[in-house]
Amino acid sequence: MIARASEESAPVTKLQVVKGSKVYGGVHAIEEVDFDVRGGEIHALLGENGSGKSTLCKAIAGAIELTSGTIRLNDEEVVFRSPADALKRGIAMVYQETSLVPSMTVAQNLELGMEELFTVYRTINIRAQQSQESLNFHVDPLALVENLGTAKRLMVEIARAVRQNAKIIIFDEPTASLTPEEIQHLFHLLNQLRNNNIAVIFISHAIEEALQMADRITVLRDGKRITTTETHKLDRSKIVRLMVGRDIPNHKPSGQAKSSKKKTRKKKILSVENVTMGNIVKNMSFSVYSGEVLGIFGLVGAGRTEIAHIVAGVRKRNLIHGGMIYLNGKPIRYRVPRQAIKDGIVYITEDRKNNGFFETMTADDNIYIGYVASAVGRRVLYSLPQRKRVADHWVKVLGISALKRSLKIIEYSGGNQQKVTVAKSLAQEPSVIFFDEPTRGVDVGAISQIHNSIRDLAAEGKAVVVISSYLPEILTVSDRILVARSGKIVEEINAEEATEEKIMFAAVH
Repeated sequence: MIARASEESAPVTKLQVVKGSKVYGGVHAIEEVDFDVRGGEIHALLGENGSGKSTLCKAIAGAIELTSGTIRLNDEEVVFRSPADALKRGIAMVYQETSLVPSMTVAQNLELGMEELFTVYRTINIRAQQSQESLNFHVDPLALVENLGTAKRLMVEIARAVRQNAKIIIFDEPTASLTPEEIQHLFHLLNQLRNNNIAVIFISHAIEEALQMADRITVLRDGKRITTTETHKLDRSKIVRLMVGRDIPNHKPSGQAKSSKKKTRKKKILSVENVTMGNIVKNMSFSVYSGEVLGIFGLVGAGRTEIAHIVAGVRKRNLIHGGMIYLNGKPIRYRVPRQAIKDGIVYITEDRKNNGFFETMTADDNIYIGYVASAVGRRVLYSLPQRKRVADHWVKVLGISALKRSLKIIEYSGGNQQKVTVAKSLAQEPSVIFFDEPTRGVDVGAISQIHNSIRDLAAEGKAVVVISSYLPEILTVSDRILVARSGKIVEEINAEEATEEKIMFAAVH
């Protein structure tokens, strides 16, 4: 547990939003929200996708202007017309998508916006080194940002905010792409910011992280503030009820339910035998049956995503001694994903924003493109009636927000973006579906819907593979669980006998 600031110290309020509202096209994104953050605290902001979390934080950071309401900083009313205005007053925001310049070095990125008339590279490199040492981490100042991993880029973003004298730093889903070890490193860094009297606003879908880190938690629902409460007064079930307005049941199937599922597992659909790809996938073997959900768990570098890429034609296994893959007993080797889609195999990416959809198109167009790319939907001419029929079906099945059908998908919440990504693939009527991190960055309500959809697909007799680094998810949806380590499947565990401890032990030992 990370140590929290003492409640008796009663830090003064640094920032307040008073009756803040933002209206888009007559619809409230946030409505009369009261919110405050104190110096030296970590304040978690929770809510389902579309609840208004990002809108509120963008207003605080100057990226958008409130339609009504006020922002007060140290008891003074302020108006931010741009992020630069907010930064001048000590407020910085670290977005999910990095704002660093990839082609520049770490040191150069730390200097952006604070350049002197004459630049001495040795000086900025030394300053970059000192900035990092003050935060107790190290990234080579001469390294190009494009060569850094997600965690190190995030550290550089934090160092830049501190370098710019930010007293309030807003983080939008900072842990979504981090490993457990990287998350703990980030938490220690946030704790250090708190100890330096820097306020942290922490947007997250991970309730456990908020309970671990935050001093206070604010919950938004449908654009309105439901509560702001000290963390020690809350638990997961209370937060879920506040977020969604109802209880989310534990969907982990009972032993009886799992037994009935097993009876439907009649046919081996996919067989992977000793597949190898360089040093990443090494003699990996497993089988997938109709009517089951196969969970694959592993840490970063275990080869989980790569084996799915190989099966789906995204990557190629070794030409010599690369192993064999069989679909319904017939050997397959795909050069491109289109060939796999034709045979009924789809891979639903873990990176929806870069690979999951066309962001300038609507949800309907994205779903229809998926449909016409398949054997069942291939046609020469674009059909508006068919587009509507296909899109209407999947909007209903997956519970995609019907109010936003005319918007570009980039304007959707993360949960609805993920549902559209899933719909685009399921519209191709596959028989084998690989879900890679299906609920990453998705709120608890949407998680429940996606898990239900995964189980429904298995109930229809499809072969479903769920790749996830989130143990509760693996335990919830899987009939069988495979553990990958260093490019190999090292253990198979029946879901009825699986525990988090047993799975994690296999993944690391």
